[in-house]
Amino acid sequence: MALKKLLLQLFCISNTKDSKKKGKSIDPLWRASAPHSSLSATTNESHLDPCSSGTVPVLCVQKSEPECSSMISSLARTEHGTGSNDYMSFNQFDVVQDFSDHYYAKTSPGKATKDWVKAIQSEWNLLQKSLPESVYVRVYEDRIDLLRAAIVGPAGTPYHDGLFFFDVRFPSEYPKCPPKVHYHSGGLRLNPNLYESGKVCLSLLNTWWGNGCERWGKSNSTMLQVLVSIQGLVLNDKPYFNEPGNKNTAKTAAGEKNSLAYNQTAFVLSCKTMLYSLRKPPKHFEALVAHHFHECENAILDACSAYMSGRVVGSSAGSSAKYASDKCFADFNKSLMLYTEHLRTEFAANRSRLLELDTEASAEQEIVPSN
Repeated sequence: MALKKLLLQLFCISNTKDSKKKGKSIDPLWRASAPHSSLSATTNESHLDPCSSGTVPVLCVQKSEPECSSMISSLARTEHGTGSNDYMSFNQFDVVQDFSDHYYAKTSPGKATKDWVKAIQSEWNLLQKSLPESVYVRVYEDRIDLLRAAIVGPAGTPYHDGLFFFDVRFPSEYPKCPPKVHYHSGGLRLNPNLYESGKVCLSLLNTWWGNGCERWGKSNSTMLQVLVSIQGLVLNDKPYFNEPGNKNTAKTAAGEKNSLAYNQTAFVLSCKTMLYSLRKPPKHFEALVAHHFHECENAILDACSAYMSGRVVGSSAGSSAKYASDKCFADFNKSLMLYTEHLRTEFAANRSRLLELDTEASAEQEIVPSN
């Protein structure tokens, strides 16, 4: 219900701010020493295997050569601090440095006008204060036109417990035009709105049609709205109906059957995406990936077992809904069994990586600086 309330607030339905929805703040005194947004959001409670993100560590960041003006770099350090090396917490919003693996790293930031810097500064402030607990953002000290976000898949959907990564660029015309958003797809199409190429099809990004505040507006649209829209409207419980050609079949026998089959495929591809993230996590999110999947591994494996036994993907824990024993389910069961074993292996390797991280963190904490 919290996500639905935030969506209602962001989409022109309410201007009331929820003071409880705040990300973990950044210490400004810290200094480093080393488709289709026209869809309605749906929410369910008590879904199968919901898992909170918990608190996870931040890894060290590598200094990169600055590519924006010193005015921008100074503003970033003064207002928001820089990335923390504290292994015992993973801030929802933080400023880091190395952007070398960012999708838009080689794209020129363009001319840095005062209005443009002010608009991005406003976005940073809003994200720092208002991110939902299951969304994490990193911005870059020397390239404030870039941003990377991780979104946890919502419970009750075929994307539950997954981590989905997006690279963002604020063009020089921003906020007159929307940000550019690239999805880390791994070459997979697990949602009608998220293409293999990384394209994000969303009316708020002007990559799909929409009306009124569904479209980007320079005075009332925000990056926070984009992220919450992706989580609540794109990664929903029935993504099959995100496709405009399928919307008219909703609540029909044929449409619901196709939706169930689509959810099966989406969950298998979500599992495959988990494997990609575990094997090669995006820079600055290594600790989030490691700790998130360590926390969620039992829930994910339990869900896989439940789905292989016939429980409907994303159904509530107490639901008795079962799949029909047909060829579609047999194929799904075979694929899921394969990826479940891959996940077991990768989760075991992940536990070993966590032990190494904890050992390194303990060693760093024991070091006493010399006078």
